[in-house]
Amino acid sequence: MGDIIVVNAGETIPVDGVISEGIASIDQHILTGESQPSEKGEGEQVFASTVLLSGKIHIKVEKAGKDTVAAQIGEILISTIDFKTSIQSRGQKIADNSVLPTMVTSVLALPVAGLTGTAAVLLSCIGDNVRIISPLSVLNFLRIASEQSILIKDGRALELLNHVDTVVFDKTGTLTQEQPHVGKIYTLQDYQENDLLKYAAAAEYKQKHPVAKAIIQAAHERELSLPDIEEAKYEVGYGIKVTISNQLILVGSVRFMEMEEIAIPEEIINIMSDCHDSGYSLVMVTIDNQLAGAIELHATIRPEAKSIIKGLRQRNMSLYIISGDHEKPTQRLAEELGIDNYFADTLPENKANLIQQLIDAGKVVCFVGDGINDSIALKKAHVSISLKGASTVATDTAQIVLMDASLKHLCQVFDLADDLDKNLNTGLITTIVPGLVSIGGVFLIHLGIIGSIVVFNTGLLVGVINSMWPLIEHHNKKSK
Repeated sequence: MGDIIVVNAGETIPVDGVISEGIASIDQHILTGESQPSEKGEGEQVFASTVLLSGKIHIKVEKAGKDTVAAQIGEILISTIDFKTSIQSRGQKIADNSVLPTMVTSVLALPVAGLTGTAAVLLSCIGDNVRIISPLSVLNFLRIASEQSILIKDGRALELLNHVDTVVFDKTGTLTQEQPHVGKIYTLQDYQENDLLKYAAAAEYKQKHPVAKAIIQAAHERELSLPDIEEAKYEVGYGIKVTISNQLILVGSVRFMEMEEIAIPEEIINIMSDCHDSGYSLVMVTIDNQLAGAIELHATIRPEAKSIIKGLRQRNMSLYIISGDHEKPTQRLAEELGIDNYFADTLPENKANLIQQLIDAGKVVCFVGDGINDSIALKKAHVSISLKGASTVATDTAQIVLMDASLKHLCQVFDLADDLDKNLNTGLITTIVPGLVSIGGVFLIHLGIIGSIVVFNTGLLVGVINSMWPLIEHHNKKSK
C-alpha cells in the first residue's frame, strides 16, 4: 500500500485510495447509488469499480484486490443464503410422494389381479413422467425468452416469478439512464436561454461524456445552429475553454469557475444549493470572463419505465424504490412513476436488510438492480433481475438478465412465467391421469403389463407434445 497509480478519463478505478494529485468527475452510482457524478479533488477518497468520467488523477493506494469495498461486497455475497436451492418443482414432489402409495396399491392388487396386476400397478408410475416433461418445458421457455432478449440463468426463477407479489427497483441506472437531460437554464445579464445553450453545445460538441451529450441533444431539440469554434482547450477535470467570434467561452464546473477567478453571484449560489438538495447538477457558462448563466441537468427516466410500472400495477404488484440517492430526487421519481413506496439514502447492506424485511412480512420479492451496491439485495430476493451493461457483479448475481439493456421486456418476463405455470399444470395432468387410469384399469378390467406400458407411454407422448407446443407456436408466430 502507499503506491501511486494514475487513472485517466474513461477508465475504471482499480483500487480504494486518496487522490494525491489532480481533479476528476467520477461516476459512483454503481457503488453508492448517487445519480450525479461526483467532483473529486486532492485529498478526497475514491473507490474501486467506480468510473472516471473526465479528468486525470494520481491515487495513493490504500486498499487493493480483495480488501476494496467492492470486493468486500462480493465476499458478503458468497456467505449470503441462496434461496433458490430450496425451491423444488411441484411435479417432482408429486412423483416422489406417489412412490409409497403406488407400492401399497400394488400389494392390494395382488389378490385381485395377481402378479401381473401388481406389476402393472408398479409400472403406472404416477407423476413420474414429470421428471422428463417439466425440465423440457422449462428449457423451451428459456429458449423462447432468449429469442426475446431475455437471458434466464435459472429456470426455477421463471417458475417462481408466477408467485411474486412485490417488485423492488433500484433507482439510478435501473429506472434512470446514464445520460442526464437539460432541465432549467438560468441566465444572467441580458443573455437568452438559447444563447447560453448554443455556446455551451458548440464548446462541448466534440466531447463524448454524458454531460456533453445532454447539452448537445438539448441544442439539437431546439434546432439551434451552432457557431464554429476558433480555438479550444480542454482543462482536464474542470471544463473547456473555446473561442467563438472572438469571445472567450468557458463551460464547466464550479471549481473551474473558481480556478479561473470567475465571480459567482449570490443568485447562482442559492440555485446551486437547491440543485444539490434536489439531486441536480449545474454546468456553468461564462462569456468573456463574466458568468452568463448555468445549465441544470436532471437524471433521465428510462422512456419505458412508466409503461412498465403501469403493467406491473395491472398485475396488482406492490412496488418499491430503494436508492442510495438523496431523499428529494428519490421521492420525485417515485411520484412521477406512480410508485407509493420508496427508501432513500440507503447503504448497500441496508438494501439487503430491506429486502429481508419484505420477505419476513410474507412477500415474494423480485429485485431489479444494476450496481455492485445492489448485488447483496439481488442475492437476497426470491427472484433477481439485472440489465445488460450493468456491473459484472450484478449480472453474475442476477438470475435473469435483460439483454437489450432496457426494462421494456420486464412485463414480458412475467407473461412468460404465467405461460410456463399453465404449461406445467397441464403437464402435471398428463403425468397423473395416465397413472390413475392404469391403476383403475388393473382393478376394473384386469389391465395387464402391456396395457399399463401403453397408457404410460401415451401419457408421456402427450406430455412431450404439451412441453414442445409453446416453442412450436412461438416459431410459427415469428415466421408469419
